[in-house]
Amino acid sequence: MTKQARFLRNIRKIHRITGVVLFVAFVFMSVSGLLLGWKKNSGGIIQAKSSTGTSTELSEWLPIDSLNTIAFQVYRDSISATRMPELDRIDVRQNKGMVKFVFEEGYWGIQLDGATGELLQIERRWSDLIENVHDGSVLDHWFRTEGGLKLLYSSITGLALLMFSLTGFWLWYGPKRMRRKMER
Repeated sequence: MTKQARFLRNIRKIHRITGVVLFVAFVFMSVSGLLLGWKKNSGGIIQAKSSTGTSTELSEWLPIDSLNTIAFQVYRDSISATRMPELDRIDVRQNKGMVKFVFEEGYWGIQLDGATGELLQIERRWSDLIENVHDGSVLDHWFRTEGGLKLLYSSITGLALLMFSLTGFWLWYGPKRMRRKMER
């Protein structure tokens, strides 16, 4: 019985120390995960609604390079005339008749009508920032590293979550097992 009690005390100690050490990471990961779960139901606060263009027929759309030129001009006119933006990605939403240009710095997005090039919306992409906090990419961005900190962050938090699950199970099951053995 003392061997099992000692094992349980060690499990409790591992559980407690790991919890104290990783408390901040778990708070960031859980709050950002909650926000990501709610992003489409936030009324446009976390993730802006996708606007609708005038045509879903790709043959009626302007060429992507023309839309790209318009998006960069909108960026310079409406967001920053001094900063040269770096494009992260272009999302083509044919069913919405819209093209979304997402920029690296500042989490900005510009939605254009695919057929006319008309500005539909300028958005601040808070969901992208929250996702970067959640998966640790924000650390690589801040420290200008190539993904190493994200990998370290996600590995440590993932392994710790696994360890918490296993030690938590033993903290629940161990006393039940000890009681059953004592009743025999």
